[in-house]
Amino acid sequence: MALVIAIDAGTTGVRAIAFDERGRPALWSHREFPQHFPRPGWVEHDAEEIWSAVQTVLGEVSTGAREREATVAAIGVTDQRETVVAWSRSTGRPLHRAIVWQDRRTAGRCEALEADGLLPLVRGTTGLVLDPYFSGSKLEWLFREGGVPVDGDLAVGTVDSWLLWKLTGGAVHATDTSNASRTMLFDITERTWSAPLTELFGVPLDALPEVRPSSGRFGTTAADAACGAGIPISGVAGDQQAALFGQACFAPGTAKNTYGTGSFVLMNVGPACPPPVEGLLTTVAWTVPVTGGALETIYAYEGAIFATGSTVQWLRDGLGIIDSSAAVGPLAESVDDSGGVVLVPAFTGLGSPWWDPHARGALLGLTRGTTRAHIARAALEAMALQTRDVVEAMVAASGRPLGRLRADGGAATDLVLQLQADQLQVPVDRPVVQETTALGAAYLAGMAEGVWGSFDDVIANWALDLSVTPVASPEEADLAHQRWRRGVERSRGWADG
Repeated sequence: MALVIAIDAGTTGVRAIAFDERGRPALWSHREFPQHFPRPGWVEHDAEEIWSAVQTVLGEVSTGAREREATVAAIGVTDQRETVVAWSRSTGRPLHRAIVWQDRRTAGRCEALEADGLLPLVRGTTGLVLDPYFSGSKLEWLFREGGVPVDGDLAVGTVDSWLLWKLTGGAVHATDTSNASRTMLFDITERTWSAPLTELFGVPLDALPEVRPSSGRFGTTAADAACGAGIPISGVAGDQQAALFGQACFAPGTAKNTYGTGSFVLMNVGPACPPPVEGLLTTVAWTVPVTGGALETIYAYEGAIFATGSTVQWLRDGLGIIDSSAAVGPLAESVDDSGGVVLVPAFTGLGSPWWDPHARGALLGLTRGTTRAHIARAALEAMALQTRDVVEAMVAASGRPLGRLRADGGAATDLVLQLQADQLQVPVDRPVVQETTALGAAYLAGMAEGVWGSFDDVIANWALDLSVTPVASPEEADLAHQRWRRGVERSRGWADG
């Protein structure tokens, strides 16, 4: 039996999943790693702790494969994207804690750049917005404030680059186009590092990784990798682009939403890079070989919602109204609606389509009759309502109506899918294999090594678990959405005073 192992280096933990030729999980392992919050609004990871977690889960899955006498044909890597790592080429050690995508320390710098008229350059080149979410201003901070020396020994990159370096014993410093497109340093039309933007943020080109296609051999594992030496590493993609691939969204206009720590809605918009759209990101979905050996790059519109699963964690750890994350669903289902309560989970600002780093969380509409069940339901409703905001912007920008939405992620429960179908007024489909981020990385790696031959194989493997259709009327959905938008307006700009 041939297996493909996907390493999924997420925001709060790392998992390794071995998929069989049908795209089904055969083996898996997961480890959390610590989150570091040195100041309000700052979020950091220790890159060595990420690597240690990868070694653990990769070792466990590799041992399981050997016990089954299975061959590991390839490894794919997917990651949390905008988080940046700086390390020493000579020692292989991090030079500072990684600055996480959620971190807001460079909000002021991004605002200053926008005031200086640089937003059109960033939008036109990268498809992104001037926001601390992305990597460019984080790297600048590391050099200016974080004490990271800029010299010939410096290597920087997103988490995939760090893991490629470690897995190959320092032989490969590379990334793929999907991850590069999230750095605010990459020209998504030319598909190369942008000299004007690397100069703007003070990032030396020779410290950045080589940008390669998402599917193709990057290198092979070194002897000290937990899986042993010589296994091809043949697929790399950012987590949300990998999920779009794993959901088989290959036709323009198809879309998925991953309900994880945050929610990320991506719509395939085809091989032509579209112009920037207000409120949305334009991103590289993937670059893969096609017939004849040519490379094809597919683009996507993206809406980034910062707080989804993390909102449930806040209900558990911050408010203490649930004992476990799994308890939120039954509690929310114990009431018919939120009783007029609106929760805007802008704990680290608002992402798409608002892009307001100064927004803060708001809990509105409370009465003496409000219970913890109403608050729990408002939290789940917020997931669907934020997604509606993003989807409406995508439909307007692409000119393509959304026929249905594919959903995955840990928060894609039956209730959340029903709330989502009601708000979008289209069916929402959840696949049997919900680990679509890891699955997409596995497909990209396995296609490079001949485990799967084409997109048709991926499409054939996709299987439906649940399809939910709307039960609320459009009028009912619109009333809830109008109330939500009033809440959003009250949360915006709050940290400005």
